[in-house]
Amino acid sequence: MKKIKVLFLFLFSSSIYSQETITQSHNDNDLKLSALPYYSFGKGVGLTSPDSLFQLNIRFRMQNRVSYIKNEGENGAYDGQIRRLRLRFDGYVGNPKFLYAIQLSFAPGDVGEVVEGENINIIRDAVVFYRPNKNWNISFGQTKLPGNRQRVNSSGGLQLTDRTVNNAKFTIDRDFGFQVHNMNEFKNKFSYNFKAALSTGEGRNVTGKADDGVAVTGKIELLPLGAFEKDGTYFEGDIIREKTPKLMFSGAFQQNNQAKRTQGQLGSNLFENRTMKSVLLDAMFKYNGWAAMSSYMSRSTSKNAVTFDALDATKFNYVFVGSGFDYQLSYINKNYYEFIGRYSNQKVGGDIKVFAPNTNQYSLGVTKYIWQHSFKLQAELNYDTLNFNDGTNKNNWYLRFQIEIGI
Repeated sequence: MKKIKVLFLFLFSSSIYSQETITQSHNDNDLKLSALPYYSFGKGVGLTSPDSLFQLNIRFRMQNRVSYIKNEGENGAYDGQIRRLRLRFDGYVGNPKFLYAIQLSFAPGDVGEVVEGENINIIRDAVVFYRPNKNWNISFGQTKLPGNRQRVNSSGGLQLTDRTVNNAKFTIDRDFGFQVHNMNEFKNKFSYNFKAALSTGEGRNVTGKADDGVAVTGKIELLPLGAFEKDGTYFEGDIIREKTPKLMFSGAFQQNNQAKRTQGQLGSNLFENRTMKSVLLDAMFKYNGWAAMSSYMSRSTSKNAVTFDALDATKFNYVFVGSGFDYQLSYINKNYYEFIGRYSNQKVGGDIKVFAPNTNQYSLGVTKYIWQHSFKLQAELNYDTLNFNDGTNKNNWYLRFQIEIGI
């Protein structure tokens, strides 16, 4: 019994020591400002070696949801699933300037269907960082590109249960390569960030498909009223209740040369490579519980977006070209109930208008924050109108309840 008490005391003391060390390193070298996979208010569970030569922080998060889906012309259906199940490790080795982040996904919707000859998509992020000071961050590996605001935000930091229809089609998502971020954020004065990436352009976990095409991405972020509290650009809604107005504008551009997939880093395979250009613009405002966001996304190609099988002209696939706008407004009261409204409009490009409809998406949601974004209850009603090229229309809707929990 005495041995058990001694062991317990040792573990408890080590835990306190680790937390203190992690907090110090976290403040000295906060990666959330640049390229980590997702934002979290918590610090997870941390371990630091006695000689401080390495640090390991462990986090998880889970989304469980149930939906009632009613598509026009079909019977209504219930869907219950583990939408996301993520495990993340981060820390440093040897020196706090050399950091790493690993994120693994296990839910069926994250991993996707197992296809013979294709890699399993368990690895979401595996990236090494060199951060010489608070202004510069250089990374190598697989992680999110500096793209549109909603994609850079974690799915765990969303106000509604999913991202918009435009994000689903036009985002540039994750890729393998090099990134350089220059961060210049100040509390109450004009701030700005520059981000650039050189990557393969093929998306995550792709091997055996080498070519001479690469993706080049650049982004600028402007914060004319100073930085948001607690990295508030990395989560939706003003749950911090900013004491002074905060505003952000950002613009990103990517050219993905000789891309092989219908959405660049995402989608199914094309029959011919296509060079794609993406434009991603965002604005965000937060003050005293109110939050507003707006975004524009587009994708175009250098050639016709439709590609055909050279051996069978009846088989084809196409790049999803077009553009869209998103608008989102919310208010959170002092009891941490949040009310959200969102509207999205998507127009497909002329090359594919006979294959894909224009879409309007309307969403209303209520979120109850129990432990900020780390533990919350969400309800959402979503309504889509699909307008096809032949003049026909289709209306779909769903009602969803979701629980998000994590550390």
